Amino acid sequence: MRKMRDFEFWFVTGSQHLYGPETLEQVAADSAKIAEGLNSSGIMPCRIVLKDIVKTPAEITKLFKDADYDEKCAGVITWMHTFSPSKMWINGLKDFKKPYLHFHTQFNREIPWNEIDMDFMNLNQSAHGDREHGFIGARLRMPRKIVVGYWEDAEPQKKIADWMRSAVGVAVSREFKMVRFGDNMRQVAVTEGDKVEAEIKLGWDVEYRGIGDLVAYMDKVTESDIDAKINEYLEKYDMDTDNTEAVRYQAKTEIGLERMFADYGYSAFTTNFEDLWGMEQLPGLAAQDLMSKGFGFGGEGDWKVAAMTAIMKAMAEGLDGGTAFMEDYTYHMPAGNEHVLGAHMLEVCPSVASNRPKIQVHELGIGNKKAPARLVFDSKKGSAIVASLVDMGGRLRLIVNDVEACNPLNPMPKLPVAGVMWKPLPSLAVSAESWILAGGAHHTVLSYDITAEMMHDWAKMMDIEFVHIGKDTTIEALEKELFWNDIAYKLK
Repeated sequence: MRKMRDFEFWFVTGSQHLYGPETLEQVAADSAKIAEGLNSSGIMPCRIVLKDIVKTPAEITKLFKDADYDEKCAGVITWMHTFSPSKMWINGLKDFKKPYLHFHTQFNREIPWNEIDMDFMNLNQSAHGDREHGFIGARLRMPRKIVVGYWEDAEPQKKIADWMRSAVGVAVSREFKMVRFGDNMRQVAVTEGDKVEAEIKLGWDVEYRGIGDLVAYMDKVTESDIDAKINEYLEKYDMDTDNTEAVRYQAKTEIGLERMFADYGYSAFTTNFEDLWGMEQLPGLAAQDLMSKGFGFGGEGDWKVAAMTAIMKAMAEGLDGGTAFMEDYTYHMPAGNEHVLGAHMLEVCPSVASNRPKIQVHELGIGNKKAPARLVFDSKKGSAIVASLVDMGGRLRLIVNDVEACNPLNPMPKLPVAGVMWKPLPSLAVSAESWILAGGAHHTVLSYDITAEMMHDWAKMMDIEFVHIGKDTTIEALEKELFWNDIAYKLK
């Protein structure tokens, strides 16, 4: 899977020949300063590439065709310095497939009260040039991001940077490939889904392999390979067990997975404790360490959450909050102090740890295999989201809930897994009822780095349904939203 550094975004300014060469030269110079200013802001995750100003239908059409076919280009940012008649943009925009952001700004921050004249007015027409340009986006029903604000200000810069991350999520999604070891857990509904539709809609290549294919890779791992992996573990984690055999087996598993992923181009995987033929342990530490490197994972064969984990990690590259496969496990329900304890049997990514993780070995209690090694740690405090992608039959729905994560309210010395505790917004009662109404899964991706707005942008780019549960959510409003969404998607 490609990294953030592999992508760039094109900055395109629209104008026309009406104003003469001197004005066009000034438009080009001002556009260069804006692109340079955005790049030097320090918050853009990818480089912005300035393109020549476009003044004719032919120039516009060629530019967008080039953008569609350029593998490095992850999206286009447009701005109208002057008036650019929007009929010129129709052929360029109507077939454009990549993410598109309309930046509504202007070069000058303030009106120069004593010097303003008609030359200034002809040059600085963003206030109505961008409105003309906005109409054609609306007329074409284009999925687009609109950012309004002065180009040197932090707020619009942050919105552009966040949109870039969503657009990178689209780019990696469209070339995404993962593996399922075994099938879904028997009789579970929400982990199922239409993998053909997921590839058509999202670009995901979801392959199946028997667990024996992984065992064959593991059988080629040497003791010296395992020694090197153990040293890698000790640089990041504290060894808190005498059962080194179990830890070495996880190291062997991880090496086998890494080599298999390299050979086949996989960026995520699933396991299933009901399908472990030929293995001594369910991957625990191995899955956790791979997630810390950006790979996606889903338990019980949940390929949708595995893919979303990898994609959201790609979107969050370079940020330090953490993104992890998660599951709503149990509740703490004192009146007025309700919390969710999220965890999983083994596999929570250490990127969300507040302390140095410990390697421990404990019985799993299911699967009838040897006790697996795993990382145990407490989670960070902070604002976060949990996200769930579900197949509603005929369409995909992305559900996101805003949460406030906290350290555990009390020690849990007998719980041998990593966990995250959070207070869902607006409350546990409204959040849980909303989640259940929308059909959200028990498996999620939790992220301290990615926001609901970023996931909304990603969903719009992928043309899938988005449901947001946050501080202002009410059950009545959500029921209406779901009702209208059902009608809207039936008409699509």
